[in-house]
Formats: sequence, structure tokens, C-alpha cells
Amino acid sequence: MNGAESLVRTLVGGGVNVCFANPGTSEMHFVAALDRVEGMRCVLGLFEGVVTAAADGYARMTDKPAATLLHLGPGLANGLANLHNAVKAFTPLINIVGDHATYHRRYDAPLTSDIEAAARSIRGWVRTSPDAKAVAADGAAAIAASLAPPGQVATLILPADTAWNEADGIATVPEIAKPAQVSADAIAEALRVLRSGEPTLILLAGLALRERGLNLAARIGAKTGARMMAQTFNSRIERGPGRAPIERIPYPVDQAMTALKDFKHVILVGSKTPVAFFAYPNKPSVLMPEGYESHVLSKPDEDGVHALEWLADELGAGVLPEVKAEPQPPAATGAINPMSLGISLGAYLPENAIIVDEAISTGRGFFAPTRLSRRHDWLQNMGGSIGIGLPLAIGAAIACPDRRVVCLEGDGSGMYTVQSLWTQARENLNITNVIFANRSYAILRHELTNVGAQNVGRKALDMLDLGRPDLDWVALARGMGVPATRVETMDEFNKHFAESVTQQGPSLIEVVM
Repeated sequence: MNGAESLVRTLVGGGVNVCFANPGTSEMHFVAALDRVEGMRCVLGLFEGVVTAAADGYARMTDKPAATLLHLGPGLANGLANLHNAVKAFTPLINIVGDHATYHRRYDAPLTSDIEAAARSIRGWVRTSPDAKAVAADGAAAIAASLAPPGQVATLILPADTAWNEADGIATVPEIAKPAQVSADAIAEALRVLRSGEPTLILLAGLALRERGLNLAARIGAKTGARMMAQTFNSRIERGPGRAPIERIPYPVDQAMTALKDFKHVILVGSKTPVAFFAYPNKPSVLMPEGYESHVLSKPDEDGVHALEWLADELGAGVLPEVKAEPQPPAATGAINPMSLGISLGAYLPENAIIVDEAISTGRGFFAPTRLSRRHDWLQNMGGSIGIGLPLAIGAAIACPDRRVVCLEGDGSGMYTVQSLWTQARENLNITNVIFANRSYAILRHELTNVGAQNVGRKALDMLDLGRPDLDWVALARGMGVPATRVETMDEFNKHFAESVTQQGPSLIEVVM
């Protein structure tokens, strides 16, 4: 077998069975190998940013990596924005990038570039296979590297001749590192703080936001009076009946500082000290009040859930606080606004749905009114590079084909990866795309004021406006094979959303704001 086939067989043997791809000439032997090897599902994306975000969504829902296949340096460059987001989410991902044959590089052909330098611009593992006989072992090392706690992007660069030359065979994946357990000193410090009686925040991230971690943190809070919160943006939060509810730190600086102003201590569970997303004139970068104390219970690469269990045992926090049963409010009617949309989303969300949230301005108010909804997972953009929502939904839907994915997307950010709709249609994925069409980069209108920009005129405002012409999301979706409709009232939204979450395949609802 050649190097490409040895790599594909190694990936499948190591549990990697989905490849999101946008290949070119240098990757043709890998493409042929995908055809010969059973056990690898291949999903075509029409833009590399779709490919990388889809792999992110898949891994968030399966806790194992998918592979990507990108074409040379420009293909990697097109995928870097969503690789950045995957890095910030600690997503395990195997990023395979083709390159010119080793002997062809010196001729500086048009597509020649420093791929390793581009790959190293984001945090992660990077390796270039030197020859065909090394490819399988390098692939096995990439699998292990991607899964090393807390998860990372592992980029394997595959020169064309290493793919087509003869290889030795399949490689075995090295032993996967396990999360380290926290020290007794970290537990002792957290116990001291929790027993002090001083106002304390337990700030959760990562796996601590799954059901087990949430319920443990809630038990600790009930025993000690500490309050738990999540970061503003999170890889995945499990919500609904049987899972302790949790609030997130608000995005706007003033709101966040108000929410955090009374805390003397923050105990970090896989999280970082809360900081502002951007710097603003005359506002602090750190959102905690002056004089606060920060305590690391667990780092991102440590076992935060085990640490919470240890704490709960030491405290005798054995009873999960009873959450008073409240009925989900009925769907909202009348005019469309963010609160009404949130209420209706909560009313119609099906059991075990997966919400992919890149609604940005419109979606800030959706989290609270969906807290009483049926059990679901909530995925967000952790890296801030917009255009993740539509393709993240692809990966989540492929990972969980029996669950409905609801993608909440702004019209501006959705245009970054609109090609995702074609892949959704081709794969017949169970995704309801809800596009909030406010015809603007609405968040930036607020940011003009927040950063102190004054006396802005028409040229500046035009940079934030998506009109002249208005985007027609119904036409865009239908042109790529996704059934679509436009709604202008809550009654219309309720009807079409309720129908969409019960039907097979993708659909799109354009909500005129």
C-alpha cells in the first residue's frame, strides 16, 4: 500500500471514521485511499472554513476527533479562522494538509508556501511527514496528540510523494494520555475558601459543564452558599431536566461587572479568570471586582469533574438541590423580538436537541427562556472568529444523526460559511437553520459606542450595514438545496419552526427582525 492508504487505515484503526474534506491535486492519492478503505465516511465541504468547523462540531459531540483534508497552504489559510475557534474550545481534531512533493518544493510553484509556519500560527501539534514510510506512524501520533488533555488541533502535513510512494503498513496509536488529577493542595485551598463564608464564585468550563459536573457543583453550592456560573462562551453545556441549571457571565462589560461585583473569591474549574472580550476605553480588562482572589481548582488539562467530586465528598455535599418544577411558558405570539423568539424556541425545542448558537446580538436573550426546555446541549463559538455556526451544525448532526440540530445564526456571520447549506442538503442532515435577518452587523453598532468612536458618518455606518441589496436567505438556501421560508410574525415563526424540527433533512427559516 502507498503512504496515503497507510494513513487512512491507521486513522480508521485508531477510531477516526469521519473525514471532512476539500481536496486538491496534491491530495488525490489520499482521496483514492478514502475510496478503497472501508470505515471512513467522507463529507465534502465547498470551503475550507466549512470543513474545519464541521470537524469541530463532530468532536464536541463525540469527544473524539474527525479528520480534515485541506489543499496546501492556501487551503489551510482558508480553514484557519475556524481552526482558531477549535483551539479555543480545546477540540481534538486531526488536520491533514497536502503539500507539493518534497522534490518539487524548491521550484517555488505558484501554490508553494510555508505550511508549517501557517499551522504554527495557532496553538497545537504540527508535523510534516518526511517520507511514505513515516506517514502511518505520524498519523498515529497525530491521533494521540489530538486527544492529549484537554484536546488540541494536530496538523499533519502530507507531501504528495509521501502519499503515493510505497509505505510499510498500518501504525498503532500510542497510549492516550489521561487528564491529571488535581493536587491535594488545590483541594485544601478550595475547601478553605468555601468554608470561609465569604462570597465565592465557582466558575466552570469544559467537561464540568456536562451533567455530572454541573450537579456536583450545584451540590457544593447548596452546602456552602457558593454560586456557580459558566464562562460567557462555552464548548458545550448540557441543559434541561435532571441537570443543574447554570447562568453564564454576560458579554457586555458593564453587565458582567455587575454580575460579579459581590464576589470575594473565584474558584476556577477548567476556566480562566473572567476578562473582557475586547479592551474598552476607561473600562477594566479583568471583570472581577478589585481585591478579589483567584483559586485554581483544576487547569484545563486536569480532571475537573473528579476534583468537584472530591470537594463534594470532603464537604459532605451529598444532596442535589431540588429544582422547583416550572412549566415551560407557551410559545410567544405577536411581533418578533429577541425575548419572544427565545420563549418560542424553548416551547418547541424537541427532546435531546443540539443548539448551535451564533446568533450574536439577537441571541443574547435566548439562554434564559430556554432553561426550562427539554434536555438539550448548547454549543457556542469560543474563539470569536465568526462563521462557525452553520458548519458546526454539520459536524454535530453527523455525530448525532438521531438528534435534531438547531442552528441559531446571524445573517452577517452566516454569510462567512453559507456554503455549509449545500453540504447540509447533500448529506440530508437533520438541521433547522434559523437566520436572524437584521440586515446589519448589529453588534458592531453597539461597539461603536462602547469603544468611544464619536461623530460617525455615512461611510462608517455603511461598513456595518448589510442592505442595498438585502440578503435573500430564502433564495440562497433554495439555491443550495435546502427548503426555506421567511417569517415576519411570531405566529409564522411558531408554525414553521414546530414543523421543521419534526421533519427529516435540513431546512431554513429567515426571521425578519
